[in-house]
Amino acid sequence: MSERKDFLRTIVEADLKSGKVKEVVTRFPPEPNGFPHIGHAKSIAINFGIARDYNGHCNLRMDDTNPTKEDTKYVQALKDAVEWLGFEWEGNVRYTSDYFSQIHDYAVQLIKMGKAYVDSLPEDEIREYRGTVKEAGKRSKYAERTIEENLDLFERMKKGEFKDGEHILRAKIDMSAANMKLRDPLLYRIRHVEHFRAGNEWAVYPMYDFAHCLSDYIEGVSHSICTLEFENNRDIYNWVLETLELTPPRPYQYEFARLGINYTVMSKRKLLELVDGGQVNGWDDPRLPTIAGYKRRGYTPESILAFCASVGIAKANSMVDVSQLEFCIRDDLNPKVPRVMCVLDPLKVTIVNYEGSEEIDSSYYPHDIPKEGSRKLPFSKNICIERDDFMENPPKDYFRLTPEQSVRLKGAYIITCKEVIKDASGNVVEIKVEYSKESKSGADTSGIKVKSAIHWVDENSAKEVEVRLYDRLYSVEAPEGIEDLNPDSLKVIKTALIEPAVIDEKPDVRFQFERQGYFYGDPVDYTDEKPVFNKIVGLKGSWDKKSKKTETRPKERVKKEQVDGEVVAMSQEQEALFAKYTEELQLNSEVSNTLARDAQLSAFYEEALSLLNSPVSLANIVTNEVARELKQVAVEALKFSVKDITELVKLIDDKTISNKIAKQVFEEMVKSGTNPKQIVKDKGLVQISDPAIIGTIIDEVIAKNPDNVEKFKAGNSKLLGFFVGQVLKATGGKANPQVVNQLVTQKLK
Repeated sequence: MSERKDFLRTIVEADLKSGKVKEVVTRFPPEPNGFPHIGHAKSIAINFGIARDYNGHCNLRMDDTNPTKEDTKYVQALKDAVEWLGFEWEGNVRYTSDYFSQIHDYAVQLIKMGKAYVDSLPEDEIREYRGTVKEAGKRSKYAERTIEENLDLFERMKKGEFKDGEHILRAKIDMSAANMKLRDPLLYRIRHVEHFRAGNEWAVYPMYDFAHCLSDYIEGVSHSICTLEFENNRDIYNWVLETLELTPPRPYQYEFARLGINYTVMSKRKLLELVDGGQVNGWDDPRLPTIAGYKRRGYTPESILAFCASVGIAKANSMVDVSQLEFCIRDDLNPKVPRVMCVLDPLKVTIVNYEGSEEIDSSYYPHDIPKEGSRKLPFSKNICIERDDFMENPPKDYFRLTPEQSVRLKGAYIITCKEVIKDASGNVVEIKVEYSKESKSGADTSGIKVKSAIHWVDENSAKEVEVRLYDRLYSVEAPEGIEDLNPDSLKVIKTALIEPAVIDEKPDVRFQFERQGYFYGDPVDYTDEKPVFNKIVGLKGSWDKKSKKTETRPKERVKKEQVDGEVVAMSQEQEALFAKYTEELQLNSEVSNTLARDAQLSAFYEEALSLLNSPVSLANIVTNEVARELKQVAVEALKFSVKDITELVKLIDDKTISNKIAKQVFEEMVKSGTNPKQIVKDKGLVQISDPAIIGTIIDEVIAKNPDNVEKFKAGNSKLLGFFVGQVLKATGGKANPQVVNQLVTQKLK
């Protein structure tokens, strides 16, 4: 657990310390009336995370008290979401319907105590009698019924003798209460609908406020954690449990701010309207904020959980920028996925002075990604490039292929345009070029200077694939309805060309298409005969760069351009820096793009590079940690210097500290300005790489988790990450992750 605790964990720790709670028991209690969305993911992370952190357990309970909207497909979707996010619930899935008999008995007990009555007012009169915020309510005349009358009527309601809405059971509390929720709230309603689990056994169903607290009590829940809109319901929660004088221990309700994201709707009613109305292709449409949608689009559970952690747990509602979620998936995929080349809008290029064919060795990963893997790129005189990578009459700051400007084919040769072939309508259909034999990447002796590199595929061996470019579903920041939908939220390209290894060798299911974004093989429609890829996210956020002038009032419409990558073209100086960073220093495109576009960052980086020849490590620190600080203060106000950053990088490069510890050291540098070497010395942060020491810790972790060892040996390979994480946690993050990973793998065999 992090040393910085949210207010919910502070409450839990205080309850454990005082003895109020012996075991932490939480629950995730969704209604099975729709697919879970990103807001549910936050609730899942909180409830299951707190139970895990304090050695308790979390129940998964379906709040199935409204049979008119519930379905088993929603139950399965909720179970899938929890499992996909990496959590396990205690025992079997629970249902509020499991407790219908007990809840009914509690209702009868309230009637016998004179604390509940059967009301026969019409629904509109019940609403009218409730009063207003400034005026007290008026109690129904039916509240004067005797206990015997109420018991008889409630029993007949249960047997199905009355029509829907003819009677309702209400608590007898206080019609003048300041909290209007306490003005004789509804406890039971009549519903002549078959329940998906209970069948036709019941004609009455408990209301949420009555069933929820009692289900928590029956399950032994200690901390009933829900979103802020249920804050006023807490008084009913407490009233029911206290009035029934239930045997301790009893649960307590706590509220946190629900998740709100701009350009997104998370109302299950509105999501259902989109699904039923055909505006999207089912609950797992990759444009929806459902867990199933994110999963199909290619998001990872790690990225969703990282986003939930970055949002934090607050007491006040606020709106989160969707770009924060998009950052989390980029951040998760960047060190994981292979880089490959795919041309979305092919333009034929013929290299007139090239003969034969060859295979070019090319790594799947840039130099700063510590992963191995490569493939052979077929190359011949017939290739294809992106149509917009050639312009006959380019603007001033265009640095790709033109009749007068050469360009590098990424990983291959420099080409020069010699002839432009057009059809009868004047459209460019082919470019004839010459290549420089001496310009091959990694062995370039040509002396030719180019300002950019473009991706390409070999026309003869490339595979045709379908690519689905997903964008935000809504075009306005605070969408209200269907009228706010973005008409360009999906663009389908059926004739994209991809390098053959992606299809034939299948090195992964997620990829970075060079200069295009991150993509995922669609888990539903992908076949070897017809490969389909979904765009997960672009390489660089662009929506947040839009001028506020383009933001419109909710009812105005502005057609937004299709966003596939970068929106603002680089200046000539920026293009030169980008070429230097990618070609000479071998930085990946995201890092190069960040540095080249930010003059302050690139100046900081260049100065650091003059002091230490470690381009990749320096770039990572500068574009992440330093960049974050420069968003808050000017360079002059930083407490650390360029020299301090180079010393921090030296500590990383010589394995004195890990990257994780480096972040901790950097935070201290930000606060105090202390030299990084001194921080490492004072805090004892030197990385542990001794296999003997790490091996002993691994043995202890394995001994404490025999069940997970058996699951791993039975085939649950995902648990490898659990054991590695436990070892790193036991060493305070000081263990060398590579050594840990290697030894854990050996010891679990």
